[in-house]
Amino acid sequence: MRPFDLVDLNLFVAVAETGNITRAATRTGLALASASARIKRLEGALGVALFARQRIGVSLTPAGEKLLDHARLVLHQVAEMRSEAGSYAGGVSGHIVVLANTTAASEHLPRLLAPFLASHPALSIEVVERKSADIVQTLASGSGDIGVAVESTMGEGLDHFTFCDDPLVLIAARTSDLAHRRHLRFAEIADRPFVGLSEGSALQDHLAAHAARLGQRLNLRARIKTFDAIGRLVEAGVGVAIVPEVAARRCARVMKIKAVRLTDPWARRRLAVAVRAHHALPRAARELVDHLKKVARV
Repeated sequence: MRPFDLVDLNLFVAVAETGNITRAATRTGLALASASARIKRLEGALGVALFARQRIGVSLTPAGEKLLDHARLVLHQVAEMRSEAGSYAGGVSGHIVVLANTTAASEHLPRLLAPFLASHPALSIEVVERKSADIVQTLASGSGDIGVAVESTMGEGLDHFTFCDDPLVLIAARTSDLAHRRHLRFAEIADRPFVGLSEGSALQDHLAAHAARLGQRLNLRARIKTFDAIGRLVEAGVGVAIVPEVAARRCARVMKIKAVRLTDPWARRRLAVAVRAHHALPRAARELVDHLKKVARV
């Protein structure tokens, strides 16, 4: 039986983090059949079961939990080795994974990463959308390079700095009865027709949770992928929506919508950039963190 390799370790970590072989295969760029075969070969090479198969997904066995620590350490050291070697070959190289909440992934990071990538041609960056609480948990467990999440979710044990203000606002058509309001509470509009982001969106799950605390279930008339598309549907009177202020302002320049401030404490939020330990990051990731610190708007 062949020995396992870095592809196997990357796949193993992906399965452990997602709890699902199909999602892990997609994340690592493997066909599902190939991913399943690799996991079986890895378990055969080690002589232990690493995952307990469940009705939906998989979970780590005690042996899998132990291997996860070693796999993350090996992959981190390989990334550091490649980064350091790349510095002698004309520039920093490597692959950086940035875990980001919905707003950071769609509104803030794209324009800020562009100049960094332009000045680091040997680097690649993958932005993965996650809920803020999941980002913090993932970084704390030693997985992932960098996270951009709501600052209030940051716990002890993470190095982090404030990145930018990121309040949530309500948007409504200019013809709506809400358009004249300067501010309102979520409870006042929780039973209205809404336009929201597609299933799996971290922000949409966040809003659904706040509605549930009020004993409500959002009446989602439409779910769509982008804030721009949400703005168009709101403009047409399909429903109202809650979006980041940065997206509302951008859309309001070209759409007939009005942004209304939300007074709920959870809507007044800030984003922070977090890592488990700055000094332990691969060189490429350290440089990206330093770049984000320079362009932070606080």
